[in-house]
Amino acid sequence: MDDKITTAYRKSKGIYDDVLTQSKWWSRLYIRLFWGGVDDTDIANRLLAYLPVDYSGRLLDVPVGTAAFTWKKYGALSSASITCLDYSGDMLEQAKGRLGHAANIAFRQGDVGDMPFADETFDTVLSMNGFHAFPDKEKAFSETYRVLKRGGSFLACFYICGQSKITDFFVDSFLSKKGWFTPPFDTEESLKNRLGNLYENVDFHLDGSIVWFQCVKANEKKHKSSN
Repeated sequence: MDDKITTAYRKSKGIYDDVLTQSKWWSRLYIRLFWGGVDDTDIANRLLAYLPVDYSGRLLDVPVGTAAFTWKKYGALSSASITCLDYSGDMLEQAKGRLGHAANIAFRQGDVGDMPFADETFDTVLSMNGFHAFPDKEKAFSETYRVLKRGGSFLACFYICGQSKITDFFVDSFLSKKGWFTPPFDTEESLKNRLGNLYENVDFHLDGSIVWFQCVKANEKKHKSSN
């Protein structure tokens, strides 16, 4: 993965949670101006609601980030086996600070494009705010599909382009140049096609330029073209 991305997330670790959770006045202003007031906390809660309170399967969280949105949910999933993967050591350390006390949660530093797990290891793969940063999205989609069991769920939320000119301009002119986001980005149409070629029962939602969805890996192999 590009060192530019690693450096960007290392420099932003002190403000990362503030931006996502809109806990500061400037982060709320940033969300209103450039993201149309999208509520990341609400999207995260809706996505996590797909996991029942009695969930007892094997879950992969990639990238775990700082676990700002997931730590409360994971604290209630005592019967689950949760693996948190992130390329950034800085992000992983912050996640450990929130989740490291739980015996059912493991932490691995690694690349989503080349994950150290066997085929069909996990019942659920969760990816929050990751795909717009991953430099090789084809490998990321391929790997998250590979490690998911048939009949398992893929849950994700991330930025897609083509929904807001203001957001797209800001992403292209600032976030991508700083290394926090990495083009190319899916559009609504291209992402729906991609998911439809890999998964079934796609529950797809848009909030501004942020997409969130749940889909299921088919029990029988589907055509895996992403075009």
